Amino acid sequence: MASMIPALASGLSPAATAALHGTAKTGLAGKTRAAAEDFESVFLNSMFQQMFSSVGQGPFNGGPGAGVWRSFLTEEYAKSFTKAGGLGIADHVHRALLAQQEVR
Repeated sequence: MASMIPALASGLSPAATAALHGTAKTGLAGKTRAAAEDFESVFLNSMFQQMFSSVGQGPFNGGPGAGVWRSFLTEEYAKSFTKAGGLGIADHVHRALLAQQEVR
């Protein structure tokens, strides 16, 4: 993933490039990065929910709390995958958000 960053950053300003590399900690760049990661987390959560919908009862044998437990589990899986680098969606969304801000 790190090898893709120079290619992704090739038409962005120095501030946007710093934000993409993760060196911008606060301000608009930090907010756009957080929004991009949230977006990827929601996407992954939706994928995991669909994936687990066809799985058997699991450790709680389908009791009344199984659905709630499964939703919490998929949400935590999504957050964990995103923190570990995810699918790369957050990088693309972040770059697009920064590009939109530069146009303004």
